[in-house]
Amino acid sequence: NARDRSHVNRRTWLIIVAIVVVLTFGFGFRLYNMGRDISAENGGQTSSSGVATIGGPFNLVDQNGKARTEQDFRGDYMLIYFGYTYCPDVCPTELQAMSNAMDILPADVAKKVQPIFVSVDPERDTVAAMADYVPHFHPRMLGLTGTLEQTSAAARAYRVYYSKAFEEGEPKDSDTYLVDHSSFIYLMGPNGAYIRHFNYGETPEKIAEGIEKVVANQG
Repeated sequence: NARDRSHVNRRTWLIIVAIVVVLTFGFGFRLYNMGRDISAENGGQTSSSGVATIGGPFNLVDQNGKARTEQDFRGDYMLIYFGYTYCPDVCPTELQAMSNAMDILPADVAKKVQPIFVSVDPERDTVAAMADYVPHFHPRMLGLTGTLEQTSAAARAYRVYYSKAFEEGEPKDSDTYLVDHSSFIYLMGPNGAYIRHFNYGETPEKIAEGIEKVVANQG
């Protein structure tokens, strides 16, 4: 009868509503978790494009003892590498690649690029140590160091991984440790924003080509 049909229709409608609510909640919860996953991958920060935020403010000191911040390089492209002076192989290789790339660049492009080496081992990389080390690479290269807090903040801003590595049985207060660290050369724009990076082992020619293309496109 009509009453039974009305009861069935009402029950069917309630079931449909319940299903929609469950699906909506489940989809929303999935989106929430996806957002958390992306945020975690990006070190807790995301940009509108979903790309990890790389770069930011830093307060360091160069090999001449002069205080430096990111604002000192506004208007220039920064070519930045994070490493340490005691590094036996990876750092010298990458810094030499940076230096050779700078020499390959046309003069009008090279003058817009500031090569920078930032220490992840400030306990040993003093200003004097940086002053002795950096000139072995490029005459325009700046070596930046600072307190442990300052260099750690800079490394975090650039999403750089690093960790002291002691040999088995080596005391933790030894000063002969190595430092495991990520190895990327970052190219930052005149406004300080991340543009691109070069992976470990990239040839100077490829680095120079990549820089020249960016400068040609952005001016």
